Amino acid sequence: MTQSRPYIIGLTGGIAAGKSNLARALREAGVTVIDADAISHGLTAPRGPALPDIRRAFGEGVFAPDGTLDRRALGAAVFGNPQALARLNAIMHPLVLAEIRRQIEAHADQPALVIDVPLLYEVGWHVYCDEVWCAWAPPRVQVRRIMRRDGHSLMAAIRRVRSQMPIGRKRRRADHVIDTTGTRQQSARKALRLWQDALRRTQHV
Repeated sequence: MTQSRPYIIGLTGGIAAGKSNLARALREAGVTVIDADAISHGLTAPRGPALPDIRRAFGEGVFAPDGTLDRRALGAAVFGNPQALARLNAIMHPLVLAEIRRQIEAHADQPALVIDVPLLYEVGWHVYCDEVWCAWAPPRVQVRRIMRRDGHSLMAAIRRVRSQMPIGRKRRRADHVIDTTGTRQQSARKALRLWQDALRRTQHV
């Protein structure tokens, strides 16, 4: 049976759970990976389509003197403020989803592709996926990686992990879990094996 669209694999995971390494390995192997974070950054780059709505919602205080978005100021405005975060999400999510869909359509001739969405379950976009992969590491490993990578204190790292959906819940909901507690190379090989398995599965869709 001929597919009218690619088989869509959602790749998700918690902060510092190793997802970016998996996405990079897949991309280097020639897999089409649609990066939701990269799309978001493009939408908020200079003259990006999201900027007028962000300015109306948050004011000039989240913009630098040269008119570019001050991402640190915007992050501070929404961190720990559910109402402000909801306003930002209402601006960004429809634009990001529309661009993901556009890119999926642009790759309609491919048997499968990956959409890399950190908050896949939180925003409900798992419903657009044929299967979901979760990059997983125990919370203590996430905390240690955040401290080493970003220079945060122990408590700051713990707060960042706890600000997201628990990684265990994502793990239970996913179709496939990639344990990233080994080396980056070991994790990458797991993702590539899973990709080959997915290509075989698409033959039966």
